[in-house]
Amino acid sequence: MTQHSRRFKILQERDINRETFVEPWPEAGLTVTDSPFDPLPSLRVVDGQVVELDGRQRSDFDILDLFIADHALDLSVAEEAMALPALHIARMLADINVPRTEVLRIVGGCTPAKLVEIIRHMNVLEMMVGLAKMRVRRVPANQAHVTNKREHPALLAADAAEAALRGFAEIETTVGVARFAPFNALAILVGSQTGRGGVLTQCSVEEALGLQLAMKGLTTYAETLSVYGTERSFIDGDDTPWSKAFLAAAYASRGVKVRFTSGTGSEALMGHSEGRSMLYLEARCLLVVRGAGSQGVQNGSISCIALPESLPGGVRAVLAENLLAAMLGLEVASGNDALASHSAIRKTAKLMLQFIPGTDFIFSGYSAIPKADNLFGGGNFDAEDFDDYNVLQRDMQVDGGTRSITEDEALAIRREAARTIQVIYEELGFPSISDEEVEAAVVAHASTDMPVRDVVADLAAAESFLASDKTILTVVEALSRRGFTKTARNILEMGRQRVAGDYLQPAAIFDQQFHVQSGINAPNDYGGPGTGYRLDGERWQEVQGLHQVQSPRDFIADRIGVPVAQLAELGVAQRGSSGEVIVAVGPAFGTELTQTIGGLPHEDVLAAILTGIAREGLTARVVKVYHSSDLAAISHAGSEISGSGIAVGLQSRGTTIIQRRGLARLNNLELFPQSPSLTLETYEAIGRNAALYAKGEPTTPVPIRVDNWARLRLIVKTTLLHRRETEQIRDQPPTELYFDWEPDV
Repeated sequence: MTQHSRRFKILQERDINRETFVEPWPEAGLTVTDSPFDPLPSLRVVDGQVVELDGRQRSDFDILDLFIADHALDLSVAEEAMALPALHIARMLADINVPRTEVLRIVGGCTPAKLVEIIRHMNVLEMMVGLAKMRVRRVPANQAHVTNKREHPALLAADAAEAALRGFAEIETTVGVARFAPFNALAILVGSQTGRGGVLTQCSVEEALGLQLAMKGLTTYAETLSVYGTERSFIDGDDTPWSKAFLAAAYASRGVKVRFTSGTGSEALMGHSEGRSMLYLEARCLLVVRGAGSQGVQNGSISCIALPESLPGGVRAVLAENLLAAMLGLEVASGNDALASHSAIRKTAKLMLQFIPGTDFIFSGYSAIPKADNLFGGGNFDAEDFDDYNVLQRDMQVDGGTRSITEDEALAIRREAARTIQVIYEELGFPSISDEEVEAAVVAHASTDMPVRDVVADLAAAESFLASDKTILTVVEALSRRGFTKTARNILEMGRQRVAGDYLQPAAIFDQQFHVQSGINAPNDYGGPGTGYRLDGERWQEVQGLHQVQSPRDFIADRIGVPVAQLAELGVAQRGSSGEVIVAVGPAFGTELTQTIGGLPHEDVLAAILTGIAREGLTARVVKVYHSSDLAAISHAGSEISGSGIAVGLQSRGTTIIQRRGLARLNNLELFPQSPSLTLETYEAIGRNAALYAKGEPTTPVPIRVDNWARLRLIVKTTLLHRRETEQIRDQPPTELYFDWEPDV
């Protein structure tokens, strides 16, 4: 008979086992690093021209080799860089005494294979240190995704406004239907500038259409210029490195910030890996990005993330590609956007590799909407994780680029944004947005909460708007006419910044006063402990101020009430006679504290214990122990004066012991540590068992219910209740109490 392990069956049902794990297959490109087909580093320069690159002669160069050789390498430092052992450069990266500028200088002369060889010497911890040092901008930031399946303008505007208020520096949208692009771009522009001035926005669409949107002023950055690590992948995309460089220049000439997009796994997914490892191909991509003059890159495997994760070292390789980009002086939007795992543990562990050291944009798209509404294919973290993410920042004193907001703040800004886009639609003659739609957008969680719109009419209006000469200036005029001056002013300022062009600096974002923060005027200056950006001052106070935070005193306010009227002190307690059980309570019982942690009134708890004792025909005395708040000491003191030697020790928060004279303090007959789980029925059973012990009769221990989550929920309250109890300690002997009650026996 075949045996099966119950434990293995349960393990098999865990989320992690919904993933796919495969062995490496280098020929198919299914290896993240160290493919046997990866070339060895080499570089030979003759008369200022690269004639050999990573083992390939110039006559054999493909388009990437040619572009990298002619545009991406700093030949003034190349000989020095290639001569340095890769291990030496790896140590420079991890060494806090080597400045970032020196690493940038050396890396500028490294070929793709040399870059990969450097990474080969580094573990995850060392790469995180390197990333903390090599990040372009001093302060990390974050980018949000805002989309919805119904492409509803009021909901897009409301979600963008909330995302801006939550601190996201960039907001990206996309479309389910391409013709919606101008309206979706307009909605998040309006929403973001309502939520907070200076948020950069983009609409991820086909590149020519994206440029058209930018020229109308509807977007302020672009990151959908994809590059690949093999020639065939480029050609299949109807592109070359030169065409990408030209397109980047077209955006930049119109004042639009540009990032390219790459990431491990894309070439294998397209069937054109040439047997090379994913990281080697990504190194080629990054040198193309640099050679094309882009200020940065969106990388971190992005939508291919499940492919490297199926292989050994896949998550390490994703961190490595982020580090390589930073080493090349590129702004890094480090992925973490596409859904990376069924396992909450695994997806969070992956995030920490970028979250802890910080990148220019920790997410290249935190899903600020529910996963089901994310047209980018789900989100690794989404709107339902806002509170978790904010707590992570607070836990680690790490700036993750977001802030906590209250429900009232969210409702107010969502209403303002939805009303603003409604007014624009009215003024520009677009299909109207009803008051019902506005109010639905204010409180909606997802697009399923929104009324259905006439899609045909919206698409026709969107196409007409795109073809017209209307621009953001038309929008500004409309808002000004209707008195929406704040949003109008912010949108106009975004247009002015396009003309100024200051935010074309590396890793540029705006603060709330539209001041550019970039790698030029706010460069990363990390050089080890005590240097670089630290989460402190006002920003640290903001991160600490979660909307859930309350005063510690509030946790026990409901346990402090009017002293229990039925209790009165009678004097110093004396040892009694046989046939009795002592109930020894803590020094705050019934006076400073009047309920257990589970909310049971002290008089009811005491009555239940005494009822249980009485049902077994014994008498009981109640004694207050003043000299200690420790339960073992309370119960020990009670047993010393109990005629039968049996005592029930009871802390004010409800934790209970049945103790017998002669046992060591930390030994006992029965312990009930899970006070939140104790009921009045349990307390009565405790009293009954104490009486049975006193009579010397066989006793079955009272069943206890274990709640593994109680400590997580209640440890703060437990601490505060115990502190309150401890404050009442006095140097006086146990005092007998009179308890006025009617036994129910």
